[in-house]
Amino acid sequence: MVFSSQIFIFYFLPLTLAVYYGLPRRGRHLALTLLSYLFYGWANPLFVVLLLTSTLISYVCGLKIAGERLWVGAASPSREGSSPDLRQKKIWLFVSVVTSLSILGFFKYFNFALENYNALFGWLGISGMRLDTVLKVTLPLGISFYTFQLLSYTIDVYRGQAKALRNFVDFACYISLFTQLVAGPIIRFREIADQMANRTHTAEKFARGVAFVSLGLAKKVMLANPCGKIADVVFDAGSRGVLDAWYGLGAYAFQIYFDFSAYSDMAIGLGLMLGFVFPKNFDSPYLSQSITEFWRRWHISLSTWLRDYLYLPLGGNRKGVWRTYVNLAVVMLLGGLWHGASWNFVIWGGIHGGMLVWERSQGKNAFYRRMPKTCRVAMTFFIVLIAWVFFRTADLPAAITYLGSLFGLAAVQDGAGLLGGILYQPYYWGTFSLAAVIVWGCPQTWDWTRTIPPWKAAPIVLALLVSLAVLMTQAYNPFIYFIF
Repeated sequence: MVFSSQIFIFYFLPLTLAVYYGLPRRGRHLALTLLSYLFYGWANPLFVVLLLTSTLISYVCGLKIAGERLWVGAASPSREGSSPDLRQKKIWLFVSVVTSLSILGFFKYFNFALENYNALFGWLGISGMRLDTVLKVTLPLGISFYTFQLLSYTIDVYRGQAKALRNFVDFACYISLFTQLVAGPIIRFREIADQMANRTHTAEKFARGVAFVSLGLAKKVMLANPCGKIADVVFDAGSRGVLDAWYGLGAYAFQIYFDFSAYSDMAIGLGLMLGFVFPKNFDSPYLSQSITEFWRRWHISLSTWLRDYLYLPLGGNRKGVWRTYVNLAVVMLLGGLWHGASWNFVIWGGIHGGMLVWERSQGKNAFYRRMPKTCRVAMTFFIVLIAWVFFRTADLPAAITYLGSLFGLAAVQDGAGLLGGILYQPYYWGTFSLAAVIVWGCPQTWDWTRTIPPWKAAPIVLALLVSLAVLMTQAYNPFIYFIF
């Protein structure tokens, strides 16, 4: 189930709000947990079993790290004044981290590892070492996102930055909350620990939540989907001209931004409607003047997670210049692999990692630092675009072919000119232009909805009504980040 679907908007969301506000406070977390499992298991009920298993393991590990008893009412060593043994804490943290990463690794990378293993021995001519199996592992929705939440919980408990939750229902609610379960933002437990215990429900908060959902839905169905159609036509074409290639790549850049930021907006808005305040996840990333700044603005919850739980534990910038460069490169390579089981994602991460290292090494001496702001923004966007080629294409040969099309190095077949009949229709060209205006000329939803006077309420309502009308007739409604 996705937010931008009729079944969610007209059935699931009204049911959830009615049940949530109709129950006393003590029953709300259980209701949200069960409804979230329904939301998550809509595509495949077996996904719920995996989610529940992972949740239970991290719940137990969190209690053991904190020195708590597993059964209710038992004396807790930590409450009696003694702290748990450091060795025991490390053991349980190890169990939590290894278990979570093993589950993620199996479901996300088994097929990838098997394909590369067989390809390696096929290249070496050792066919007897190949592994032939009919097993194909299905990637559970959102496993990358909720795995990071599980890891942050036990790590924060180990570090003493969060208290372990004794109530399993509360913990299951935090992990499975449908508002951010399948595509983030990645919510760390310490960010909403107090809200799990006590949060406010106000008309102002609910109204802002409705605004987030309305604008997010509009961005998804009115901008991301049409731009995605342009990108699909160009990337799937057997041949394309230079102008068409750049047009399709730009459309993909707009699609992935509006698709994911729209989902984040809706997640934040749904959270507000239920009393939760989630952190900002996007901050006009295409206005960035460097790749370093881009990663402060793009998918903020992921970039800060990688910083706090991977980059800093590796040593950050505390162990010398070269170690800093290695740490940056490793984090971005792993960040690319986190997005998907493909060498293209690794290359995408490598491009960003290489730019982060280069910018760190050059400091203020980087050649484009002396350019006007507009040129710095354009240069950064150009680098991001080139990296998106690897993110979008299926494999390395396809990426190389597309790069050739961008720079006029690929052969253009006679029929390539027919693409223009689809691509340059007023609807698609107008949508593409509107997306560009919003990307570089409009404030973020987070900032624009801080106050909602009548002059803002009117366009918000209009955006909701129009996007609902479009949704009712729109057959093309993909969601990119479901594969991550």
